[in-house]
Amino acid sequence: MSASRFLLVCWAALATLSVCTVVLAQIGATWLLSVAILLVAVGKAWLIADGFMEMRHAPRLWRRLMVSWALVLAAVVGLTLVLVG
Repeated sequence: MSASRFLLVCWAALATLSVCTVVLAQIGATWLLSVAILLVAVGKAWLIADGFMEMRHAPRLWRRLMVSWALVLAAVVGLTLVLVG
């Protein structure tokens, strides 16, 4: 697959995941939907890191750090929702 085609597929996937986030948020505010939204956000972060930032060719440590950062942020947001709500 050519680089431009790959980026187009990444862009389409990101747009789909963004629409998915909005649809999930419109359904209602349950803890299960909040978890689903956070998982979609982590998926988007992974796609951005591997697709647009081309970290798929980088050393594993850097890839793990990028995805781990998204997981940490999702965990902090999730804990904040649990503690405040």
